[in-house]
Amino acid sequence: MKKKIAVLTGAGISAESGLKTFRDSGGLWEGHDVTKVATPEAWTRDRALVLEFYNQRRKQALTVKPNPGHYALAELEEHFEVTIITQNIDALHEKAGSTNVLHLHGEISKVRSTLDPELIYDLEGWELKDGDKCGKGSQLRPHIVWFGEPVPMMEPAMKEVLSADFFIVAGTSLVVYPAAGLLDFIRPEIPKFVVDPQIPAVANGNNFYLYEESASTGLPKVKEYLIKNYL
Repeated sequence: MKKKIAVLTGAGISAESGLKTFRDSGGLWEGHDVTKVATPEAWTRDRALVLEFYNQRRKQALTVKPNPGHYALAELEEHFEVTIITQNIDALHEKAGSTNVLHLHGEISKVRSTLDPELIYDLEGWELKDGDKCGKGSQLRPHIVWFGEPVPMMEPAMKEVLSADFFIVAGTSLVVYPAAGLLDFIRPEIPKFVVDPQIPAVANGNNFYLYEESASTGLPKVKEYLIKNYL
């Protein structure tokens, strides 16, 4: 039976592929205050602005490719059971070949009903328009977890972390909750690998392996270390 790896990834790994993020931008994205484009109140106040904002994010996401960090995680599936828990809304992990990805904050390539949150659709292309409706006749919205909304994938993510034999963190500052709270569910005795140019302060204690570098260079090293020492 393959040993299990749980991986938490954040904005840093996507930024290395060329995607702009909230990280290190003072809460602004392309000059937009997040409260103006990423809350239920914003959707109610100015639907056209929110739609345009995510259309541009979607358009940009279609142009980028995975980097060596994404590929290293996908290649680990040859030897381990890997679950990627990502705060990112792009599909770069899937494009790299990862087959088990939990998106905590939603997926930019999908849209959902404003009437029934269980009605989720893949969006062809990049543009979601005002007037595009679900099967029940309500307006479609981006399939994104906005600020102030619950994070439905947290519970399955917690279960994956609890059962993991190894834990990898890459490209995240570990300050955004509830995602950062996943650290509380890691069994203390398992090896924990942290990859980031700025190692978070919470990454201390026993069984931490720190790689103070980008995900694109650090994750291939973690992959080789795991294969060499745990197979």
